[in-house]
Amino acid sequence: MTRPAVLDTKEEWLADAVATIHALAHSQDSLTADDLHREMRPAPHTNLPGIAFTIAMNRGYIESVGRQKSSIKSRKGARVDVWAAVKEES
Repeated sequence: MTRPAVLDTKEEWLADAVATIHALAHSQDSLTADDLHREMRPAPHTNLPGIAFTIAMNRGYIESVGRQKSSIKSRKGARVDVWAAVKEES
């Protein structure tokens, strides 16, 4: 069972979100904040999803590959970044 967002600390949510981003990036061709929204519990603050993607990018997990319209109805077609896993060098 997931914890209610009100009991979640920012640090706990961010750690879970970065791990989810990493897993999604390696299980599908690309991902957006819409994917994270579908997979994660609500963030305790609205800025945290963007911070999670920045952390994942800075750790070398993902890279930006474009932009597209959001599929989340409440976002009203706003543009979101499209991310993909960073290809590991052999």
